[in-house]
Amino acid sequence: MQLNVKGIISPRKQKTEYSNLFLRRMYKILRSVLFLFDPEWVHYFSMNGLRLLCKIPGVKNLLAASFHPKKNIQYSIFNIQFSNKVGLGAGFDKNAKYLNELEALGFGFVEIGTVTPKTQAGNDKPRLFRLPKDKALINRMGFNNDGVEVVVERLKAWRLDDGQRTTDNKQSLIIGGNIGKNKLTPNETAWKDYEICFTALHDYVDYFVVNVSSPNTPGLRELQEKESLKKILTHLQTLNTKQLNPKPILLKIAPDLTNGQLDDVIDLALEIKLDGLVASNTTISRSNLTTDDLQLTKIGAGGLSGLPVKKRSTEVVQYIHQKTNGQIPIIASGGIFTAADAKEKMEAGASLVQVWTGFIYEGPAIVKNICKGLN
Repeated sequence: MQLNVKGIISPRKQKTEYSNLFLRRMYKILRSVLFLFDPEWVHYFSMNGLRLLCKIPGVKNLLAASFHPKKNIQYSIFNIQFSNKVGLGAGFDKNAKYLNELEALGFGFVEIGTVTPKTQAGNDKPRLFRLPKDKALINRMGFNNDGVEVVVERLKAWRLDDGQRTTDNKQSLIIGGNIGKNKLTPNETAWKDYEICFTALHDYVDYFVVNVSSPNTPGLRELQEKESLKKILTHLQTLNTKQLNPKPILLKIAPDLTNGQLDDVIDLALEIKLDGLVASNTTISRSNLTTDDLQLTKIGAGGLSGLPVKKRSTEVVQYIHQKTNGQIPIIASGGIFTAADAKEKMEAGASLVQVWTGFIYEGPAIVKNICKGLN
């Protein structure tokens, strides 16, 4: 709590502190109930419920008043003005269905996708699992999405509504487009899938993230090898230069890369003047978990996210930042739950941060709380 000059808490600040405490306790109770049900079902139930609430006149404004950061903490990078440094990572709103609701919760940017050219059902269910003891998730979703054509139509509608919302000079929510290949597309022709998504989404997103690091599409991580990456990224950059309004292109990398593999990524990024990196995706490692081995065996394969990835993600951010002397902007992702976690990433060299698993465990006030701690 903050004190005034006489050492007495002002009524306004006291009211804010009580409000924040109430919201944290309420979400903790709600989370304990939601955690009794299947994680993927809860995800859609919660977001669809939030969408219904936001259709009630005045509710979105009420949510924004409760969860938006209170101070102006705008930040500019990639020639983009972000309302704050906290974004939502790809995989949460794969199909651009919930941008209006996520905007109400104060996110500075939202990364949609991963989007593929064709509709894709993803892997068999169940495919999303909680590890509460570790404050983690395991997923093997498999790029389930509605396909780029459907997503583009939703983004068109969003941009139309967004133009009406921002006529009073309020800043628009920044949208990133995370793109990938379909499961059945051979790696040899993967570049074509990335081209299709890039071209279709170009007018409707603010930046792109090339995803070759998900562990849930067979063979995808092989595209992280230098020559494969170079073919995809240089082709996208060539397409980008032909656009009237080129968009920043970033690459999302796995935390499981060795330093030698990271060096290859860094060399390529500098060589082709890549706009930035997202570090990092989920890990296939299961080391140092509290969850018992029997449960982990039962869950099976998938990418691990959340608190167990925090240390390695920070190490990757720091390694890239130091190796490049800060020449490559980094969006940090992995194990960010609190303002202290975000500060750790930024001190390691990140310019922006993304949350995902932290959002599930900490609740809708996560952006507000992180931004408050960053001031």
